Amino acid sequence: MNTTISQLQQHRSIRKYKPDLLTDEQLQAIIQSAQSAPTSSNMQAYSVIAVTNPEIKSELAKLAANQSYIEECPVFLVWCADLYRLQYATASVEDIQIPTTTEIFIIATVDAALAAQNATLAAESLGLGAVYIGGIRDNIRKVSELLRLPKLVYPVFGMCVGYPDQEPTSRPRLPVETILHREHYSTDHYDEGIEHYNQSLQAFMATRVGGNRDTNWSKEMAKRLKSRKRDDVTEFLHDQGFELN
Repeated sequence: MNTTISQLQQHRSIRKYKPDLLTDEQLQAIIQSAQSAPTSSNMQAYSVIAVTNPEIKSELAKLAANQSYIEECPVFLVWCADLYRLQYATASVEDIQIPTTTEIFIIATVDAALAAQNATLAAESLGLGAVYIGGIRDNIRKVSELLRLPKLVYPVFGMCVGYPDQEPTSRPRLPVETILHREHYSTDHYDEGIEHYNQSLQAFMATRVGGNRDTNWSKEMAKRLKSRKRDDVTEFLHDQGFELN
C-alpha cells in the first residue's frame, strides 16, 4: 500500500478544531489542488467561497442546523455549482443563453464535488482535517442571499477546514463486494454484505455514542429516507435559473 492509498483510507470527518489559523499559502495550495480535479469539457463550472469572518460563519452555522464546528473552524469553504462565470466569459464572444438543462446542472454539481474531494485530500496531506456540511441546503435561499450568489449559482455543500482537535475513529464502510459490480449490476452479495455491515456499524455506533444506542445502517437509512428534507431546493434552483428539464 502506498502513502496516497493509506491517506485515502484513513479519512475521518473532523468536527473539532484547534484555534490555529491557516496561512494564505495553505489555502492557495488547497484550492489549486482542487482545480487540478477533472472537469467536464474544461468548463470548471464551480466556485469556492472561503469564509473566515466570525459573524458570517456564525450565521451560516445557524442556517445549517446549528452545527457549531462551522463557527469553530478557521475557514469554512462553500462549494458552489457555477454557470454564471461561463455566461460572463462567453458574453464577449457571442450572445448566447447558457442552457439550464438537467445535464448541465449535473455537470456543474459533479465539477464542484470532484474539486472539493481534491481539496479534502490536499488539506489532509498538510495535517489539516475537514468535514462536509450538506446542512447549508437546509436554508438554501438564505445561505445564497448571505453569500450574494448570482443567478446560475447554487451552494452544493460547505466544508469545515482546520487543524484537528480530536482523533475520531474511522467509520466502517460497506464491504467492497456490495459496491463493486463486475460486468453488470448484481445483488448477489447484498444479503451477506449488508448484514455484515449492519453488525459492524452497530458496534461502531455503540462505541461512539457511549453504548446506549441500538441501531445499524439499515435502520438509519430507513429513518433517513422516511423524513422529507429541503423540499424548497427545487423551487430555489428554478428561481436561480436552473430549469432542470
